[in-house]
Amino acid sequence: MAEDRFLTVEGPAEAACRERSSKFRAYLYPVQDEEQIREALDALRKRFFDATHHCYAWRLGPHGENYRANDDGEPSGTAGKPILGQLLSHELTDCLLVVVRYFGGTKLGVPGLIAAYKEAAAEAIAAARILEKTVDRRVTVHFPYPAMNDVMRVVKALQPRVEAQRFDNLCTMRLAIRESCADELVERLRKAGGSMEE
Repeated sequence: MAEDRFLTVEGPAEAACRERSSKFRAYLYPVQDEEQIREALDALRKRFFDATHHCYAWRLGPHGENYRANDDGEPSGTAGKPILGQLLSHELTDCLLVVVRYFGGTKLGVPGLIAAYKEAAAEAIAAARILEKTVDRRVTVHFPYPAMNDVMRVVKALQPRVEAQRFDNLCTMRLAIRESCADELVERLRKAGGSMEE
């Protein structure tokens, strides 16, 4: 995948599965920061207060550089790691995946737990709509009014997203463009008479 693209989920998704007599419910959420992760976890813990475990994994950042996995009392590496493994194998970031377990009385053993958490996580991902997003850079360009036509030609050619604009004697536009095209945009806007602020 290109350096300035990443995959995430469009909205929440959920799935459920059973392993022997244990019930596993998986919940996948798009998240932007750790505050949203805490809120989603707290809401699930309140909603399923009687569940045995609330195991989870999350990844944040365009390259999933920030991540965490939590077994919530299950044997080490049997829950959080397989959940994180599913986020990694589907190359998803900016999301939280929680698997809530209701213990059914039959121990599953380490391989059984790993398989059950992995399956529940995979089912939630399968139920989600995957979105591709770009890593964008914001550029603010200032230019004199007479340079308007040249600047607008560059904007039309490279098609950055126009987030704000003000046209006066000195004009200003705030643009967003995917990282791989940003240097070319800045260079061409300079040639067209613009001065940049990033």
